[in-house]
Amino acid sequence: MKTLFGVAFAAIILSLVMAGFFMLKGESKNRGRNMANALTIRIGLSVLLFIVLMVLWNLGYIEPTGYFPGSR
Repeated sequence: MKTLFGVAFAAIILSLVMAGFFMLKGESKNRGRNMANALTIRIGLSVLLFIVLMVLWNLGYIEPTGYFPGSR
């Protein structure tokens, strides 16, 4: 389970790095389109990860750790 989340976070970060690369080094003709596509992929992956987390939590596969700073 942790590996799945790690891969998802890595894909999100990679998409953000690709958007930055397209912003700085892309050809002026396709720069905006490539950057927008990379950011759209990042948003889609983030939303998908959130939905998967909520579904797994609802089904009982993952649960909160019970650690809340400041509460006793």
